[in-house]
Amino acid sequence: MMSIRRCIGSFTTRGCIPVPGIQDVLRLSTRCIATQTIPIMKRGSRRPNRHRDEKYRTARGNKTIKIDLQDFEFERRRYNDQVTPEELKERMKKLGMPPSSSWQEKPLYISSTGMVIDEYVPPEGDGKASIISTAGAKQVTDRVKGKGKTMQSIRKIRSYHDEFDPRDWVNEAEQIYIDAHTALAVGDEERMHALATEKCFPEMMFMAKRKTISWKYIKTLEPPRVVHARHAEIVSKDNMFGQLTVRFHTQQSLAVYDRFGRLIHGNETVAKDVLEYCVFEKHLSNIYGIWRLHSKIIPDWLLRSGDSGRLTYLVPKETPTEDQPKQKSKKSVDEKEEVEEDEAVQETLYDRFGKILKR
Repeated sequence: MMSIRRCIGSFTTRGCIPVPGIQDVLRLSTRCIATQTIPIMKRGSRRPNRHRDEKYRTARGNKTIKIDLQDFEFERRRYNDQVTPEELKERMKKLGMPPSSSWQEKPLYISSTGMVIDEYVPPEGDGKASIISTAGAKQVTDRVKGKGKTMQSIRKIRSYHDEFDPRDWVNEAEQIYIDAHTALAVGDEERMHALATEKCFPEMMFMAKRKTISWKYIKTLEPPRVVHARHAEIVSKDNMFGQLTVRFHTQQSLAVYDRFGRLIHGNETVAKDVLEYCVFEKHLSNIYGIWRLHSKIIPDWLLRSGDSGRLTYLVPKETPTEDQPKQKSKKSVDEKEEVEEDEAVQETLYDRFGKILKR
C-alpha cells in the first residue's frame, strides 16, 4: 500500500490531473512489490519429518535428565510415625535400598580356620628309627591310639564327598605342595592364594621380599601318607572344616639369594633329605571348596639348621666421642702389659723342681 500511495503522490506532485485507472495501479504495484525467489517446498506424506543423518541424537537426549523430586508429604508422615511398615518397605524397594533393621549386623564369610585343630605330635626319631627297634615299636603304638579320631574325621569328610580315599588323595596333596612352593619361588602371589590358606600365606611370604629363591623338588624317598585327620565346626554346625596332616619324606634343594645376588642360605647343587608334616584344609560345607596348604608342623626334637641366613644391611658410621679415646688408651696399656708378661713367662725356662734354668 505504501508503494501505491507513493506512486499516486508522484502523479499529483507532477501536475498530472487525470486519475490513473485500475490497470495502471496494478502494473505499478507488481513493479514495486518484491518477488519471492525461493519457492516453498511441500513435504510429502511419505517423507519423514527428521534429519537424514541422525548424528548426536543420544547426546542431545542426554541433555535432559529426569529426576525424581523428593516426596515431602511421605517424609512428613514418616516423621510423625504415620507410615506403616508395608508402605515403608514398598518405598525402599522402589528406591533400591535394603530395608532398615534394628540390629547392625553384617554378613561374615569364614574361608579358613586360623589354627591347626588338635595338632599332630610327630614321634621322636621319625624317619630314622626302624620298626624292629624300641623307638619304632613305640611309634606304631602311638599311631594306633589316635587312629580312632582320625577314622571318625575321614568318615565325616566322606559324608560330604562320597568318593574320598586318603590313599589316592595323597597324590593330589603332593601336587599342591609342589605347586605352592614353586609359586613362592617364582613370586606368583595370585597362584599362592589358590594353593595356600589365609593363615599359611603370610607365613610363607615372611622375609621373602627382595630375595631370589631357587627351589627344586628332586624325588620322593617315601610315599606320602595321611597320619592325622580332624574336623571342626566354626560358628555354626553347618559350617564344617576338615584338616588332614600328610607326612612327606622327600629330597629337595634350596638356595636363597639377597637383593645383591649373594648367597645367604642353602646351596643349589646340594640335595638334602627333608621330613615334613604338612596340614591341608578344606571348607567342607562349601561346594566349591578346595584343598589348600594350611600349615607345617615342626616338632621340638627336630634339629634346627645352624645356617639360618646371613642378612645384609648397612652399618651406620659411629662418631667417636671424647670418652672413647681415653678408654681405648687404657685398654691398650693393659693389653701391652699382659703381652709383655706372657712373653716373659714363655722365655723363662724351669726345671722339674721349679728352678730357673734360663731367661
